[in-house]
Amino acid sequence: MSDTEVTATSAVFKLALSLLLGGIVGFERKRKGQVAGARTFALISMGATLAMIVSIYIPQVYLGLKNGDPGRVAAQVITGVGFLGAGAIIQTKGSVRGLTTAAGIWMVAALGLAVGVGLYWIAVVSTVLILFTLVSLEQYERHAKLDWEGRIIHLRAGEVVEDLSRYEQLLKQYNVSLHNVLVEYDYAGKKTDLKFVVLARSTTDFISLFAHMRGLYKTEYISLQNEI
Repeated sequence: MSDTEVTATSAVFKLALSLLLGGIVGFERKRKGQVAGARTFALISMGATLAMIVSIYIPQVYLGLKNGDPGRVAAQVITGVGFLGAGAIIQTKGSVRGLTTAAGIWMVAALGLAVGVGLYWIAVVSTVLILFTLVSLEQYERHAKLDWEGRIIHLRAGEVVEDLSRYEQLLKQYNVSLHNVLVEYDYAGKKTDLKFVVLARSTTDFISLFAHMRGLYKTEYISLQNEI
């Protein structure tokens, strides 16, 4: 079976392989609770493969050329998949999620193009490396304590809080590194707005931390967001 000659057999094989590889990557993303799962990734991979097949087929059949320019359609696939990646990124109140999934979508589209042009082993190895990046490197980051994230804890106290040492000691107990504190006093309303800029592990129990912070002073609300 020729890698570049477009036949019904080769096209079906490429689409099936593309479905399998894209679905494997998508399953891992769905396991992490992402909206884009196995079906989405499989469709993206197959779509890129089909675009590559069509791009090879057109110059061979309609133009009578064996060496056309299949790169034209491929370039449009890489550009167009950026819209899907943008849709996978969720931004709300300074918190950004989905960057890894968006990168995975882009990578799976490239994987589909590789299958479409006949680079089967490269596509398979790429899938293995994608899974290694998504699974093994994440575990390594946690084991090596590299999964620190910048966070902002926004707290409003229903009284004027001038001694912040109790908050600082509590953060240390939860292994949360305090980087900076922004304070705003409302003396007329007897309220204090505090923003703690911290570094925390992905495994930090913020629910328990907030429960203890609430007990230090009269607290109206506490919120958490990623530092960006």
